[in-house]
Amino acid sequence: MARMMAPDLAGEQLAEFLQQHPKVMVLSGAGVSTDSGIPDYRDQKGEWKRRQPVQHQEFLGSEPIRQRYWARSLVGWLVVSRARPNPAHYHLADLESRTSLLVTQNVDRLHQKAGSQRVVDLHGRADRVICMDCGYLCTRDQVHEWSGEMNPDYLGFSASAAPDGDADLSVDFSGFRVVNCPCCDGILKPDVVFFGDYVPKQRVDTGLNALRESDALLVVGSSLMVYSGYRFCRYAREWGKPIVTLNLGKTRADPIVDLKLNAPVTQSLARSLALLQSSAPA
Repeated sequence: MARMMAPDLAGEQLAEFLQQHPKVMVLSGAGVSTDSGIPDYRDQKGEWKRRQPVQHQEFLGSEPIRQRYWARSLVGWLVVSRARPNPAHYHLADLESRTSLLVTQNVDRLHQKAGSQRVVDLHGRADRVICMDCGYLCTRDQVHEWSGEMNPDYLGFSASAAPDGDADLSVDFSGFRVVNCPCCDGILKPDVVFFGDYVPKQRVDTGLNALRESDALLVVGSSLMVYSGYRFCRYAREWGKPIVTLNLGKTRADPIVDLKLNAPVTQSLARSLALLQSSAPA
């Protein structure tokens, strides 16, 4: 694995890249939100740090899977819902004048809370729940309130959380009562793209259109191991758009990037912004 760079050096190289490419599309991943207390899925080698997330078809086809998911979410969702933007989110919001669009693989909505206006939630948003049968929408907080009322014995557990609001909890879930849609009794699911499902075409097209109109692609805090994010690097390479990655550790795009910055995200962005602001015309 390549040696980690000092954040000052990474920030200087990123600032130079951004000066050379005035309009970039940003793709962000879990590494942006770790300083907010939301864990990421992979280590610096791109390997899984925890059990893989629930699969889409398993969730829809198995009542026990849904019992396990929603019971563990009573613990894990608290971590995500209480998280607040960290300096990396604010730095990217400050960079918005230089970006065509921010496409995030995160489902925590922290970019929006930090002030970013042009954001595509590629994998959806964890704070919202949708009925898979009738399309009913409500907040996740509402579903968890209902779940807690129906399952008070599950409210006292604690466990480490996962990025999507799941948790590493192992108890007997067979008695957990799953909340169904109040309109049609259908299956309720967080409004996020689970593994094994497809990202809605409109979100992908919006990102690709922004990339086509950009001078370059900036990837921040993502290992790009999931194709839904990696595809933007493939298109950038095909269209002759330079690619820079700012991420601790290996990324799937390492063989095709123009500039790899293996450095801490927050400190590197801070240094880059300071240099860009100091060189801006008065």
